[in-house]
Amino acid sequence: MERREVPGDVVMTRIGQAVMLLHAGDREEARKRFGIIWSEIGESGDALHRCTLAHYMAGTQDDPGDGLAWDLRALTAAEGLTGTTATDRDAEQEDAAHEDTDEHRDVTAVRALVPSLHLHLAGSYLKLQRFEAARIHLDRAWDAVAVLGDDGYGGGVRAAIGRMEQRMQGSGAGD
Repeated sequence: MERREVPGDVVMTRIGQAVMLLHAGDREEARKRFGIIWSEIGESGDALHRCTLAHYMAGTQDDPGDGLAWDLRALTAAEGLTGTTATDRDAEQEDAAHEDTDEHRDVTAVRALVPSLHLHLAGSYLKLQRFEAARIHLDRAWDAVAVLGDDGYGGGVRAAIGRMEQRMQGSGAGD
């Protein structure tokens, strides 16, 4: 019996390569590569791809308004995939019914990004001195952390939300 390897998600691999450039400090090249990928997938492409790419593209922007626009694109894609209007119970029932599907894996991945998406939106709004909007998204980030595990990623996101809370308190943008 011949075994064939299933090809990986080429778009996510390309996004990951651009993220590595961003983390290495090459924002310009990362922004260029994200732009190329975005032109290929567009506003109607796969929601996980759009969410992930827009989330990281926001971090390559020099202008806070441009960063906010990308943050909003990421959240819009996430909301479209996760169906955030559903109750938690409905979401759990849906999860149980579709546990082994690609869509379920995408939804699970995006749900884990939601706290970070709101955190980034809070930061973007804070940069633009839109304190009320920053507070709303920081509160939403806190509300969404329950989906995170007790691992390095979850701990890192919780710590970053805590730092943003302190930053907002220090700027006079707290409660």
